[in-house]
Amino acid sequence: MTDPFDRLRAICLAFPEATEKLAWGHPTFRVKDKIFATASHEGRLAVTFKAPPGVQQMLVEAAPQRFFVPDYVGHKGWVSIWLDKDPDWDEVAGLAHRSYSLVAPKKLAKMVE
Repeated sequence: MTDPFDRLRAICLAFPEATEKLAWGHPTFRVKDKIFATASHEGRLAVTFKAPPGVQQMLVEAAPQRFFVPDYVGHKGWVSIWLDKDPDWDEVAGLAHRSYSLVAPKKLAKMVE
């Protein structure tokens, strides 16, 4: 069985010019030093992604057992998903893709359209 964090890392680092950097004690995934995903493990493994306006509320209301509003960046619309209970990895990859596209420079974002 693959470690969930290793699977997350593989998804995030597959994007053009994506890097991993430790910040605030957590692994962050970045493009041009702008964060598009942050992993956290405070009792449960989760990942936080940037989301378009309205998406955070929609996901949390639709599936509060899987999604939650993260501390610190939740007020900016970022959304977190738990990774410790067999997540839908296609969904995680989709969230990572959208977050990367929102953060990456246009030239790099077009490469993953």
